[in-house]
Amino acid sequence: MCTYATVRLPVDGSAKGPNGSWFHVTDATVYFDHPVHALAEHTVNIDLTDPSRGPSARVAVELTAASARDVVSAIQAALASAPCDLVG
Repeated sequence: MCTYATVRLPVDGSAKGPNGSWFHVTDATVYFDHPVHALAEHTVNIDLTDPSRGPSARVAVELTAASARDVVSAIQAALASAPCDLVG
């Protein structure tokens, strides 16, 4: 079953692209759907892009729901461990 639930948001960061060079990312798209490559029925799919640079400025991740939850927890733990003046 496809949920078609897609969340788009602006982001500010960098990603390492397929040719090994870093580029600025400005957009994130997060959705739960069938993966293209991962060996799972459904995955949390995250695309980080800079649309102004065309389709090659994209990094995609497909995570199982359990892995995605673990990554969310790890991000929260990393942010919680940093001094407040650094993370805002």
